[in-house]
Amino acid sequence: MAYRTITTVLTDPDLNASALKAAMDMARREQAHLDVLCLGLDRTQPGFYYAGANAMVVQDNLTQAREDSARLEEYARDMLKGVDFNWSATGISAQMVALTGLIAHRTRFSDLVILPRPYGTGRGHDCEAITEAAMFDGDVPVLIQPDGVDLPERINTVLLAWNESTEAMRAVRAALPLLQQAETVNIAIVDPPQHGPERSDPGGSLSQMLSRHGVRPEVSVLSKTMPRVCDVLLRHAKDIDADAIVMGAYGHSRFRESILGGATRHMLELAEVPVLMAH
Repeated sequence: MAYRTITTVLTDPDLNASALKAAMDMARREQAHLDVLCLGLDRTQPGFYYAGANAMVVQDNLTQAREDSARLEEYARDMLKGVDFNWSATGISAQMVALTGLIAHRTRFSDLVILPRPYGTGRGHDCEAITEAAMFDGDVPVLIQPDGVDLPERINTVLLAWNESTEAMRAVRAALPLLQQAETVNIAIVDPPQHGPERSDPGGSLSQMLSRHGVRPEVSVLSKTMPRVCDVLLRHAKDIDADAIVMGAYGHSRFRESILGGATRHMLELAEVPVLMAH
């Protein structure tokens, strides 16, 4: 398995700077095709205008979205000029109500989508919607690239967060190209259940699976000594000097995570290294 098609979504040159550069670096290393979706958005919510509002107002918003997409496409083409891998930059415009279907359709044939953090200062609802559309509706793994951070030249150490879930298993399979290239893959398990199927050998079956793919795994069983699981994982990532984190996403419902928080949301807000997630 290898990454042959990589996609990133460009909505703002500043907001997406790190993710675009990471996508370019990954495409160069993997000799993959890079698709850059240059997205101009009409962020007007349905029902915003009163009944009978002038249709010209709506048309103006759509026209602005098309102009934004053309500007972003020109920017992407300038950035990609002269690179040594195949690429395409496509300007598209959409209303927020159609965003999920559009992103899902455009990403579903990709092997990996690289995006900026969906949460945090300066992030609108569109950032979260793009990430969730690719991961849930496009059913593609997503690599979240932190702001102001470059993709490491070589991903030598990977922290793999394991909790026996379906989401974590999908993330493992999606990350195999990265895991096979890493020198160390640390399977981190936080407070494994005492009566679970792996109670006698936490992470043992996963280690065996990975070793058959040429991966060199090691297992760390961690105690939940901090209030949140993500804090334990982030501290461990720092301790082992991890270059990337792999984990399943949204084990709880997205609504619950957005209201109460969860490991996915906190990780995406706080991680200082790239995080590859799958659902």
